[in-house]
Order: sequence, then C-alpha cells, then structure tokens
Amino acid sequence: MKEYRRIYDRIKENWDHVAKPLDSLGVFEHVICRLGAIQGTEHPAAGKCCALIFCSDNGIVEEGVSQVGSEVTAICAENIAAGKSAVGVMASAQGIDVVAVDVGMACTGEVPGVLNMKVTHGTRNFLKESAMTGSQLDQAIHCGEECVRHLKEKGYDLVCIGEMGIGNTTTTSAVTAGILGLDAMSVTGRGAGLDDRGLERKRAVVSEAIRKYCLHEKNPYEVVCSVGGYDIAAMAGAILGGKKYGVPVVVDGAISLASLLLADHLDGDARNFVIASHKGREPVIGIILEKMNLDAVIDGDLALGEGTGAVMMVGLIRTALQVYDRCVPFAKSGVEQYKRFK
Repeated sequence: MKEYRRIYDRIKENWDHVAKPLDSLGVFEHVICRLGAIQGTEHPAAGKCCALIFCSDNGIVEEGVSQVGSEVTAICAENIAAGKSAVGVMASAQGIDVVAVDVGMACTGEVPGVLNMKVTHGTRNFLKESAMTGSQLDQAIHCGEECVRHLKEKGYDLVCIGEMGIGNTTTTSAVTAGILGLDAMSVTGRGAGLDDRGLERKRAVVSEAIRKYCLHEKNPYEVVCSVGGYDIAAMAGAILGGKKYGVPVVVDGAISLASLLLADHLDGDARNFVIASHKGREPVIGIILEKMNLDAVIDGDLALGEGTGAVMMVGLIRTALQVYDRCVPFAKSGVEQYKRFK
C-alpha cells in the first residue's frame, strides 16, 4: 500500500497543476488517482477495457422470488455474448469488449459465445440446504481471478464486472444481511420488478435464511457458502485478481457490491482496488457503498444489471482522464497557479 499511496498522492499533486479551480472535478479527480495507483503509474490508462459478465443460476428461484424461471439466464447470457443485450450495445458504443462467463448456469449444454467455466449447474435452494460447498466457492473465486489474469496478459487496462442470473438479487440481499448484520426489510428490494406480494415473499425468504443459518454469527465466507451465488463468488475473485495483477475493477450495482464484501473479507485492502459506478435502485447499494467508504458518481436510479452501470462509468473515467492528460497546465495557461490553503 505504500507505493499505492505514493502514486495516488503524486497524481493528486498533478491535478493541482491543471489549469482549473482546485478539486473542481470533484470525485473524478480521486477516481483518476485511484486508477493510477492500482495500475502503478502516474499516467493511468483506460483505453483497452473489457466487461466480464458472470452468469449463474440460483436454486432459491424455486421459492417464487422472481418473475421468471432459471431458463431465462442462459437465454440472456447468449444475448450478452452476441452483443444484443443492453450491456453489449452500450459497450459497443465505447469500444469495450464483453466476455460472458458461465460460472454456474443450470443449463447442461454449451451456450454459444459464452465462456464455459461452470462450477456446477446452479446453486442449491438455500431454504433447504446450503447454496454451495466451500470447494465450490473456492472454484468460483478462482474463476474470477483467472479471468482477470488472462485479460491482464492481453493488455487490458480496465475491467468492468457484472452478472446475469435470475434470483440473484435475493442471494445478494441474504448475503448483505448476513455479512452486515441487517434484517430482511433493510436489504431486500424489488429486483427485476416484483409486485408487493412478490416483495413480501422475497423478504420472508431472506428472513428465514438469516434465522436458518444464524447468518449474523457467520463470517462472510460462510455466509456466501450458505446463501450466495456463483456470480457473487466469481466477481469477488475478479476483484482479488484486479489487486493481484494491477488491473482496476469497476463494480456495477447490488450484486457486484455484495461480491466486494466477500473480497474485502478475504483481503482487507480489496475496497481500495475497485472503482464504484452507480447508486442504483436496490437498497443494498447505498448500504454497501457507505460501509466500503466508496463514492459512486452516477445517480440514475439504475436497476438493469449486466454490468451496464460499470460500462457507463468507463466513459466518464475516459473523459476525466483526458482532462488530466491533455488540459493546459497553469505554467502554460497565462493564469497564475491556484494555491491550496490549509
């Protein structure tokens, strides 16, 4: 962390020499400082980017917590891989590559265009038994880390993470409740658009899981084994890989932020190696951002998933980076250097 801090502070000093009012780009100045600190350079880059979308199914769907069934996950994953879904269209507009990864979909066959790193065919229904074993959790974490390692070897500057998996806002609510010691009411939202009856059922499922597994007494690793999803585990691995290989990871919404809770448990510095993207609709987003002391700059009431908020954030990062790299310095602007007063 000493080198991280040195580079971060050096970039912050460089910002002070850009011909504009001090700190006037607000959070974006800190984002660029963090970008460079993670990459280990005063000249950070965001040119070659990839969105990793981890796809998996959740046995808890059996309990009526979603509008549609698990078969939809594979359909959506194929559309993501083909560039036909929202994240594909948005990424294409910015020249961002998209890789869909099957880390645990229930389907038995290969899904066209989707990278197969399947742990197993979806998690178990956590109202009946633990969602996964420790070895399965470890395999999913390793999957995410390996994906980032491969991207680093291919010269990517930045990675966005996202997910696709019917029922995963329920797993996210249960994971967040367990790790942060919260009740079901505080953490459970409507996901992809549940009505009042569906929301009531979802809260009841999360509440029962807290009781069944004594989640408030377990550590984050145990919580994810009990009620989590393979997408959460894989994204935690991607975050850990980002730190290990010097690749900044832009997190999306509720599910990827829940993965940060696990990553930060496994490595207490993990929160310093991600960039938050948006303040979305699910209640856990604001809770986790505050817990992790992260600022998310997009406040657009997003609830789409697929890494879409993270992909949107890349455009903002690139814009701020252009100011850092190309804006005239005070020394050449004809304007006297602004002074920082303590």
